[in-house]
Amino acid sequence: MNEPKVKPAEANPGQIPPTPLRCITGAVMSGGFAFAMYSLMIAIATTFANKPIHSDNQVVINIGSAVRTLVVGVVALGTGIFGIVTLGLLALAIQLLIQQLTTPKSN
Repeated sequence: MNEPKVKPAEANPGQIPPTPLRCITGAVMSGGFAFAMYSLMIAIATTFANKPIHSDNQVVINIGSAVRTLVVGVVALGTGIFGIVTLGLLALAIQLLIQQLTTPKSN
C-alpha cells in the first residue's frame, strides 16, 4: 500500500544541547521539589494519623481510609518521580562531563 516516506531523525535547529551545568541545575530544582513533596507527604500522613475517623458506619470508615491511602500514595508517587528525575539528571551530568574530558578537541 501507500507508506509515507520517513525522514531520518534530524536535530531540531532550535534545540539547545544539554550541558553539565544545565543538568545539575535541573537536578537541584528536581531535588528541591522531591524534598518539598516528601515533607508534604510526612505532614499529611501525620495529620491523618492524629485525626482518626470517628464513625459507627463501616462503609464510611472504609471509604475514609481508602481516600487517605490514595492521597498519601499520590504524593509519595510524585516524590519518587522527582527523586528518580534528580538521579537521572545527575547521571547525565556525569556522563556529559566524562564525554567532554575524553573527547579530543578539534580546532
